[in-house]
Amino acid sequence: MGLLTDPSVGHGALTSIFVRHHNRFCIVMYIVSVALFCMLAHYSLSSQTYFSENALLPGLVKGQLNDNTGSSFRDHYRELNAEAEHFETETPHSYLISKFKNLRLETYSHNFTLNYPLKKNTKYTGRNVYGILRAPRSASIESIVLSVPYRAPSSVFPSTLPGLAVMFQIAQFFRRMYNQIYWAKDIIFLVTEHEQLGMQAWLEAYHGTSCGSPGVLDSGKLSGRAGAIQAAINLEIHSEKIDHIDVKLSGLNGQLPNLDLVNLAHRLCNKESVKHTFNNVDGGAIGRNKVNSYYTNLSTMLSMVMTQATGVPDGNHGLFHRFGIEAITLEGHEKEGRGIYSSVLQVGRVIEGMFRSLNNLLERFHQSFFFYLLPSTDRYVSIGLYMPCLVLLVGALFLKAFSTWIQHSTEHKPGDSSAETTIPEHLNVGMVSVITLGSHVVGLLLLPNLAPAYFTHFWNYMPTHRALLLGYGSLSLTIVCILPIIMKKCLNSFKSSNWVLLHVICLLELGIGLLCVSMHNFSLGYLTALVYVLPAICTKSSQNSLIVKFLWLLVHPMCSLFWITAYITYTAYPELPITDYLTKVLEASGQWMVLSTVDNMIYGNWAFTVGVLLLLPVWTAFWCLMFLPTIVSKKMKTE
Repeated sequence: MGLLTDPSVGHGALTSIFVRHHNRFCIVMYIVSVALFCMLAHYSLSSQTYFSENALLPGLVKGQLNDNTGSSFRDHYRELNAEAEHFETETPHSYLISKFKNLRLETYSHNFTLNYPLKKNTKYTGRNVYGILRAPRSASIESIVLSVPYRAPSSVFPSTLPGLAVMFQIAQFFRRMYNQIYWAKDIIFLVTEHEQLGMQAWLEAYHGTSCGSPGVLDSGKLSGRAGAIQAAINLEIHSEKIDHIDVKLSGLNGQLPNLDLVNLAHRLCNKESVKHTFNNVDGGAIGRNKVNSYYTNLSTMLSMVMTQATGVPDGNHGLFHRFGIEAITLEGHEKEGRGIYSSVLQVGRVIEGMFRSLNNLLERFHQSFFFYLLPSTDRYVSIGLYMPCLVLLVGALFLKAFSTWIQHSTEHKPGDSSAETTIPEHLNVGMVSVITLGSHVVGLLLLPNLAPAYFTHFWNYMPTHRALLLGYGSLSLTIVCILPIIMKKCLNSFKSSNWVLLHVICLLELGIGLLCVSMHNFSLGYLTALVYVLPAICTKSSQNSLIVKFLWLLVHPMCSLFWITAYITYTAYPELPITDYLTKVLEASGQWMVLSTVDNMIYGNWAFTVGVLLLLPVWTAFWCLMFLPTIVSKKMKTE
């Protein structure tokens, strides 16, 4: 507070330089931030991955899964295909239960119900099946999970029947080898229904909690439990012939697993000669060309940032992280055409090695990184290197706020005629408070628990995604068009030289909000900063140009959603005519709003909440600043 109240602040030589040229400094900080972020993919700024947890002992023991057990995969796979033919759109629960019982596992089923939040009296039911292999040396204190999402033949996603057959093979092998004295943890074999919904319900029931809105997901109760879950591996194997294993790690709200677990998967894939990738890019096949290597690393890191920023998990593993459980997904892509491929026996040995290593853990993962970016499978960028990129952008906002306040205080220092007015009257504290509070009240009303239900009820004759798009779009259009008229018509009686207090509050709130978001999800915070910092530092407390107003119009949260959807749609369907293209973009934007709303109410994804509680109020306050009535002082006129 001393910076805002001390009258001597702002008169030093260095401070005067920063205040006088703060716009140039802010632009330079923006450019340096982007350049530094792009440089992170370079070999000199990333580090070689390594193991911090020595207890893992990856690859130290020889795998015991052999060809004799490998032949059972085909038997399991043949049975699954025959069973799936009779259940085109459903899950064969009876078959799964009998299969687990034949493998001599403690077998249980778990029922759950989803009360769809955007339509009354609409319910969806599901059922998970899981089996527990008890450790002979412990009293069910700790456990490890191996999960596979079941996908019926009618599913739009690739089949996971090969992955389920691998699970049966691993369960049969572990059941036979569990007499060995080294096994110290229970193993849970879990088959989930309805993709991430079944996994979320099972985790809530296992831990006896609820993560979403009350009354939306009825997770039910579990009949059997194992020990505290230490780690989880989710399998999505799509074929007998595997081209490569893609390691997925992005979790809910941008959470990441401990880097040791990711390194463990890559290290054991190397040991078993299984081609492995991250974001479908093989770090070992980039080549020696430094230029191509840099661009490949940069594109891989950017794809991770884009995926993490959405806050949506890229696999069932992403729902474990909020419970303190480290988890990843191993996705085996089908080999197309001729050439070298990996067999399910090799993948089985990778899984065996991971479970043997996880069995050695004496405590939870804690030594390696939880915040990182991966430019390739064997290199990482730590938080100490990528966080300054965001600090530069936020620092530009703070510099702009500080300089704006100093300039205002020097224009109205003691001795000026304007100093006769009191501070509250001069700065319009009352109206600034109304605008700031009002913009946040609008954001609160648009939360997923309130506005979507009213929109879908009011426009109940149209699909849900169109109702939400029409509701939020109409409200946004009203704010854009009506606010300028209100500002000019109703506030002309407020004689103010400028609205510097509102300007400073907007800059500080945006900067602090971005810092808070980035501490948990750096990618979301940084990408949002790239969009909103530039128009923020170009904004003045009064007399803003049409270009600045148009720039703010382009970055409205609804417009930003439209531009992102338009880009993704164009990359997926470049051949569409313009009318079909725009229709598809609008439909996809509405679908995104529905999915983000439902994700918030079921899983607790707060990407939509950040939009309505941070971005929309800040944008509304800045938009008010564009049209507030001002009186230009004589000093400004002479300049």
